[in-house]
Amino acid sequence: MERHAVFRVDELDRYLRDRGSCNVNTRNSLLAYHRKQGRILNVRRGLYATVPSGMDAASMTVDPYLIAARLTEDAVLAYHTALEFHGRAYSAQWQLVYVSVGRSLPHIFQSHEFRSAPVPPPLLAKGASMFGVTRHDRSGVALQVTNHERTLVDVLDRPELSGSWEEIWRSLESVEFFDLDQVIAYTRLLGNATTAAKVGFFLEQQREPLMVEEAHLDAIRELCPRQPHYLTRSQPKRCRWVKDWNLMIPAEILERSWGETL
Repeated sequence: MERHAVFRVDELDRYLRDRGSCNVNTRNSLLAYHRKQGRILNVRRGLYATVPSGMDAASMTVDPYLIAARLTEDAVLAYHTALEFHGRAYSAQWQLVYVSVGRSLPHIFQSHEFRSAPVPPPLLAKGASMFGVTRHDRSGVALQVTNHERTLVDVLDRPELSGSWEEIWRSLESVEFFDLDQVIAYTRLLGNATTAAKVGFFLEQQREPLMVEEAHLDAIRELCPRQPHYLTRSQPKRCRWVKDWNLMIPAEILERSWGETL
């Protein structure tokens, strides 16, 4: 246990099974003993955190990224949480979002809320759920996180999981480089015309710093809607039509007059 900062019961079961023990009572007794000794902390049913030597279980803070990464076997840190993990978020949020095939109810632990989001159906249908997912090691725990390219498209696809438009724009603007071919490939995989238009609009706005070429924009234009679509589902009154992308875009974004949240 000491080598795993956060672990699931099924991982402990595999560990014990590899050592010849398949008895559930043995596992439960082991967990109960270590909890009583203050060596592990129950985060959620089936999920535990290891208490470092010399620390008090009642007062220790568990790394929220480690929790989010272990809530399900296939958890992938995504959306604004990925921006934070990569050090690109404009501001920190108390909610952490992870993508998983399995559904899970929101969970609050140590002032953070952990929320699951489904793998986008087009990715599942195309066998591409792991597109743009990278692996990292953090305190001995293997994490899966969406990379910058997938995160760019994801936060524009589902902005409600990433905060205000100011938060989204300023966070994305802090990234100095994107593999634009990968951005286009992932946008094509999602198959959402409105999302494609959002991506194209953002890249056009960042044309010089991101070295966006006309060929990149042309590739995304092929994926855009044929009729005007709203950039936000709320359809605010003060919108202007941006012909190149067939998007009705809120004035706050065009004028960068931030303030309203989604």
